Formats: sequence, C-alpha cells, structure tokens
Amino acid sequence: MRTPTETGRKLFVGPRFRRLRKQLNLSQTQIAEGLGLSPSYINLIERNQRPVTAQMLLRLAETYDLDLRDLATSDEDRFFAELNEIFSDPLFRQIDLPKQELRDLAELCPGVTHALQRVYAAYTEARRGETLVAAQFADRDKGGGHDYEANPIERVRDLIEANRNYFPELETAAETLRDEIDTDPQGLRTALINRLREKHSTTVRIMPVDVMRETLRRWDRHRRQVLISELVDSAGRTFQLAMQLGLSEASAQFDSIINRAGPLDDTTRKLYRITLANYYAAAVMMPYQAFLSAAETLGYDLHVLTRRFNAGFEQVCHRLTTLQRPNARGVPFFLLRVDNAGNVSKRFSSGTFPFSKFGGTCPLWNVHSTFDTPDRLLQQIIELPDGSRYFSIAQTLRRPAVPWPHVQPRFAIGLGCEIRHASKLVYTAGLDLDRAEGTPIGVNCRLCERENCSQRAEPPLTRTLILDETTRRVSSFAFSSARDM
Repeated sequence: MRTPTETGRKLFVGPRFRRLRKQLNLSQTQIAEGLGLSPSYINLIERNQRPVTAQMLLRLAETYDLDLRDLATSDEDRFFAELNEIFSDPLFRQIDLPKQELRDLAELCPGVTHALQRVYAAYTEARRGETLVAAQFADRDKGGGHDYEANPIERVRDLIEANRNYFPELETAAETLRDEIDTDPQGLRTALINRLREKHSTTVRIMPVDVMRETLRRWDRHRRQVLISELVDSAGRTFQLAMQLGLSEASAQFDSIINRAGPLDDTTRKLYRITLANYYAAAVMMPYQAFLSAAETLGYDLHVLTRRFNAGFEQVCHRLTTLQRPNARGVPFFLLRVDNAGNVSKRFSSGTFPFSKFGGTCPLWNVHSTFDTPDRLLQQIIELPDGSRYFSIAQTLRRPAVPWPHVQPRFAIGLGCEIRHASKLVYTAGLDLDRAEGTPIGVNCRLCERENCSQRAEPPLTRTLILDETTRRVSSFAFSSARDM
C-alpha cells in the first residue's frame, strides 16, 4: 500500500480524507456529488490509489466550509506516539517492529490503533490485578449483558481525542442560549437563575456546608431545586448552573454525540454525558467567537481572560484546548492537571503533544515545580527526545475551600503549545524562541531513553538494565545503548 506522501504535485491523504468524510457524516456517493467526482474515484482516493489536487482541496473547503488543516498530520503523530508506547512494553521485546511500520499503521489504520489501545489498556488493568476487570469478564461470560470497558475514564478520554476536543453541536447550543438571555459575563449567573426558574420551574439555593457536607452541587428532582454549597466560588456557581441548564436543554445534543460513539457500558455513558455537560457549561460561560477574539487580542493572557469572562483559571485553560472550529481556530493547546504526587487527573490536547496513557509525566517539566511557588506562573521551553519543542506555562490552582479537618486539595495546571505557535502568547515577549535552550524532558521514564538523568525513576522499557556494583552514576539506572532484541 502506498504511504501518504507528497511527490511533486501529487498528494496522497487517503486515510485522512476518509476520516474527514466520516466526520461530515457523508457517504462516498454524497461527497462525490458535492465535489463533482465519481464515487469510484473517491474510493480510490481513500485507498491512496489516487492523489488529491489543489483544486479538489479548494473545492472541498468551499463546499463543506472546512479548514484544510483538518487534513494535517497531528492525529497521526499522536497515534504514532501511542503505538510507540504500547510496543515499548517488554511483552513485545522479541518482535522486531521498525518505527516506520508503526507510523504506517498510525497513518493508514487509525481504527486499528484505537483497538490496540483498548486491548492494551485492558491488559494492563488485568495485569495489575484489578478485581473489577475479572468480575466484568465473569459477568459477561454468564450472560450478564454488560459491555466490557477496561477503564471508563480512559475510554472517555479517547472519545474526546477522537473528536479533537471540539463538539460543534454544543458550541451552537451554547451560543443560542447566550443570544437568548443576552447578558454580559457579570450578569450571567443571575440570567441563568432566571432561566432555570422561568423555563424549568427550578429554583437555586446556596446551602451551608453543614447541610451539603462534601457535596458541591445537588439536583433535588422532587423539589425542583439546584442546591450549591457555600464553598463554591462565584465562577464555580455559574459553571454549575450552566451545567444544570445543559442537562435540561442540551440533552438531545448529548444523546446524539454519545450514540455516535457506538456501544458503551452504563458507567462510560454516564461519564461521557457528564463530560459533555461540563463542555457545554464552559461554552456558555465563554462563548466561542467572543472568547477566541478576546484570547487573540490579549495574547492568551490567562489572568485577564479569567477576569473578562468571570471564570476560573482552570476553566479558562480548559476552554483554550477546545478552540478547534474550522476556519476559526485558536492556538492548539495541550493541558495537564496533576497533584503534588504527580498523579494525572486531566489531560486534553488539540495539538500533537504525546501524552503517556500508561504512565506518569517527566519530573523535569516545571508543572511539578509550581507547588514550591504557589500562585506564581512559570514558563518553560521543553524539548522531547525526538527534537520537538514546546512552550509551557504552569501554575497551581485555587480549589474550593474545605472545612476542617479535611485536607485542602492541591493541583497544578500545565498548559502548552508547539513552539511555532508560542509567539502568539504574551508570555514569550522578549524570548528568542528559535535560539532559546529548551529543557530536555521525556514523555515519562519508562519511555524516555535519555542517559544520565538524575531524576530517572526507572530504566526505559526499550533498553536492557545494566547492573554494576563497582560504579555509581548520576542516574540510579544504567542501560544498554541499543534495544536488546
């Protein structure tokens, strides 16, 4: 099979063209009619047996109002990174699998990549002795009728990535709501309270912590009341009200998106629905076009954006990863949320950053240093082993207060983009991005092959560990310079 490449004026983008057609929910016959081609020619394009021309690309963009960057390779880069992580496992050590074959698989067969991810995720959970996995398999064998999902959180993350963290139906619904209530960010919470009362006969009550205890929001269906804890700050209260309104008014959109994902078990469906409701709430608080225009004008100044849209720091950072509307895109950011033990509780990407699905993060990334400098925003240029460079900003989060003696949760947000986009950010003013030295990091220790790293927690899976009692190196681990096959 021909590998997608550009030879002269011939551009072969078959798999990407097929994915784009499916995102538009069009058959080969329908898109052929729109482009003035035969269905058989479309079939050959998708099988990489015919190229697409510049004229065809322009016609595609004009007919379906698309951004030609939808045919870019960011997805393939991410798929390749994920496959590389999977096949670095010692389970595959005896298999001579060249990197180019993995890249070809990521490019030509993204569906196979998703399938391998799910199988490997199930394998790793079973290997860790998760009793839930064994119970689900047993229930399935007994005819319990449950669809098996190795990890609902990872499954939902995969679904978000498959949609590039952008859901146009929810953006449209949120913009429609904002047009109807016609208010500025400062009056939004009052407008949402009025909307809930007038359209849904629902009242809102701020409740004392001794009543709500550890609950921040609760929907009382019988009394038709939204109860919000007094611990939730202003931005959080607005967000919770927008989410509650979304569950009432955008339910059809949620169902449509969920049904497109195919068979899901009950836990995954519920988690996906909550995730979509959160997305809708952020879109209501920060309407797409207004937020994008402000972000670009302000150079993506996070703190000014929080004030302008009366939103929280994490809400703004998360919203920046969703700005993927065709022909109106923002900087393709990636986001990571970690606690002070390094556990990853959120990760989103609209770019190419190769997050690890089965491990932690690199301790040299300054998102971990933010806990030493609370409320201070840190900047960093980071460089991965393959030479790709990114600009990152990181800061700790202020979470809702908790009553004594509960421990105050501590999280930090890392937000970044490819170095080629960094000049659009106010945080790079005065920096020579082309010449500035980057901090060498890895995806995580198990996949990073950098030698002599004093922060290394384990040797890379792709190398053989070397033990020598006569020598002590900077790193606690020494390993072979080539993969032991």
